[in-house]
Amino acid sequence: MNQKVFTPKAPAAIGPYSQAVLAGNMLFCSGMIPVDPETNALVENDIKVQSKQIMSNIDNLLKEAGYSVDDVVKTTCFLADIKDFAAFNEIYGEYFTSKPARSCVAAKDLPKGALVEVEVIAVK
Repeated sequence: MNQKVFTPKAPAAIGPYSQAVLAGNMLFCSGMIPVDPETNALVENDIKVQSKQIMSNIDNLLKEAGYSVDDVVKTTCFLADIKDFAAFNEIYGEYFTSKPARSCVAAKDLPKGALVEVEVIAVK
């Protein structure tokens, strides 16, 4: 049976989905946008600031499920502007030191006008 994972230390879902779902030894985290879970507002309109907020949100969600960043095996990253690729990679690389598999694409629009969104899959 699949288990829904929720933490108030990451943004609540803004639609009919879960923050994450634990299926066996795999954790599937929904896309995180740079929302401060305390204010429920998008953080400063800067790619590095937004990327750091997302990494914090992901870290909190992983911890809630009993996982760590080192358990992440795949990420999918969406950028509102591919010109932010280098700046995003700088923050991403500081966080994902285990270098999981990754896709990173430009998306025309992201929820709430975010500059970046990241989803992860973790395995124990």
